[in-house]
This record gives sequence, structure tokens and C-alpha cells, in this order.
Amino acid sequence: MSAILGTNPGRGFPPLLSGDREMKEKDRYWDCLDQAMEASHGGRTEEALAWLEEALLAQPDGAEAHNGRGEILWDEGKIDEAFHEFERSVCADPKFITAHLNRVELLVENLDEYEQAIAFCDELLAGTPQLPRLDRGTEAEVHYLKAKAVFYLDDLGGALFLVRRGLKTGGEVAVYRAFEGQILFELGRFEEARRALDVAVLNDPDSGHALYHFALVLERLDQPEEALRAFTKANALDPDHYPLPAEIDEAAFRQAVAEALDNLPRSIREYVADVPVLIDDYPSEDLLAQENISPQILGLYLGVPRTQSEVTAQPSHLTQVVLFKKNLEKLCRDRDDLIEQIQVTVRHEIGHHLGLSEEDLERLGLA
Repeated sequence: MSAILGTNPGRGFPPLLSGDREMKEKDRYWDCLDQAMEASHGGRTEEALAWLEEALLAQPDGAEAHNGRGEILWDEGKIDEAFHEFERSVCADPKFITAHLNRVELLVENLDEYEQAIAFCDELLAGTPQLPRLDRGTEAEVHYLKAKAVFYLDDLGGALFLVRRGLKTGGEVAVYRAFEGQILFELGRFEEARRALDVAVLNDPDSGHALYHFALVLERLDQPEEALRAFTKANALDPDHYPLPAEIDEAAFRQAVAEALDNLPRSIREYVADVPVLIDDYPSEDLLAQENISPQILGLYLGVPRTQSEVTAQPSHLTQVVLFKKNLEKLCRDRDDLIEQIQVTVRHEIGHHLGLSEEDLERLGLA
């Protein structure tokens, strides 16, 4: 039929002009995107992907369709494929801000490419003409994403500055305020963290992230009942990310530590027999300040490793391993998991006493 119409335009419909054909393809593209969005919102992932494929047949460089594919693949855990789609979306339309933000977040949350994420954020904030012009809300989001990348690079002060800049730029946003509280908690500034997280929970009472960190702060401020309520609420909202602490009594914990030491190879036990293993609930504020460590640290070696002891004079009574019971309990889902984690943590800290680096410990499976 198409051949007939092509040779005798007087029969059937007149041929489409190039502008008409382009308009028809654009209409088809947006119709397919609407169908894909409806299917995605209805949980029909395969149907959504099929509609996006149709959209890309109509407009192969459709930035929105590539971004939509990326979001679905991201949800399915296909991280590299998702990143590729976000890259194609940005290349197709450098001013499409949604793809830029998705690309940065994926780099931070799933690919651990923090420097690259920071570089992309800086490009967006620089206001380059070929990139999207940011409104205040979008600028705030870029500051927040950059803050997360900086946080994971252990620059807590820089992360705090950036998330506060995001709050100043975009106004009160619960997730930004919760992140501010998380950073303040990691800095050991518990009263400030409480104030920030109190606001975050008030503005978003269904945020498991805000509730969990609020619980951590309440625990450190010696409010165990309030902390338990917040832990329980966070667990009810997201049990996979926020399990309830696997608590055991102190006697059972000490027994697990003793077994961990007994399980060390005999050749190692000879070198660590004089190293005491102490147990605290969590690191004190003085220790946080002195050692520049996270309040959530599982264990700590204090002293001079044996490989340096001959050239560094230090009283032997200052050499010790400290385990932090409540932090270990919060990391684990059940008693068996806790016992195993105690074993790993003891071996990790003893490894430091023997002079092993973090890289050595990671290679040996003790990181």
C-alpha cells in the first residue's frame, strides 16, 4: 500500500511534509512518555520500559526517555546501565537538569565516585551557558548532593558548610536538615545535632533516616527510653536499613570477646597476651575529640604497634583495645550476627597492634 501511495499521490492520503512528519514524531514521543509514566507509577516496569523504547524509536535522542530508562534501571539495581542512560540524556540535552541530578546522585550513592560527583556539581554551580540555569530549589539540591560527596570523603566541616548553604538557598527541607543533624552527630556535637534532627522529624515524621539519627543522638544524651522509641519507629518504617539493636547482656558480650581472643592463631596469641581488651558502651566525648573518630566506631586500638615499639617509647599500660558494645549491637540484626562481628572487630584491632594497615586488614577480610 505504501508503494502505491508513493507512486500515485492522487489516491489515498497526501504525502507528509518533513515538518509534518517531525511534528507527528514529537507527538508520538510525548504520548509514549505519558504511557511510560502511567505504567511506571502503576508498578508495571516492563510495560514502562517498552513505552520508553517506543519513545526512543520516535525520537532517538530523547533526553526524557533516556532519563526515564535510567531511573527504572537504577531501581532494578542495574547501576552501570542506569548511569549510561543518564549520560546519554545529558548529552542529548545538556540543559535537562533532572538527568544531571540523577547522574550525580548515582555517582555518590552507588558508584562511590565522589570526586567526579563534586566536579559535576561545581560545573552546575558555575553557571556555564550550555548547562541548565539553576533556580533556588535546584541550586540547593546541588549543594546537598555535593555535601554528601564531601561527607563520604571525610570532610565533615565542608559537608556541614554545604548542607547549610543548601538550607539557606532552598529554605527548610527536611532531608537537608536531617543530614545536617547526621553530620553534627558525627562531629560529636550532640546538642546541636538534636536541635537539627528535632526539626527534621517534626517536618517529616515518616523519615526513617531522621528518626534513626535522632535516636542515636538521644542515646548519647542519656535518654534511653526516648532513643528506643525513635529506633523502633525507624525500624517500623524501614526494617532493612534500620534494624533494632541486637542486645545481649554484658556477661555474654565478655564471653564472646574471650572466645574471639581464644580463636586467634597460637602464634598471634603469644604477641597479644598482654594487651587488655576493654568494653565501653560507646566512645566518650573526650576520646572522640582526641582520636578524631566517629561516634559509631566499633572498636579502637590505642597504643604503638609492635612494629614500632622498639623505636617509640610508650608505657605498656597505655596499649589496649576498646570495643564499643552499643555500637556493635546496633550494627547487627541478631545474636549470631553480633557474635561474628565481635570476632571480626577483635581481629581487626589486634591486627593494628601487629602493625597491619587498613589496606592489609581489608585484603585479609578484617576491614
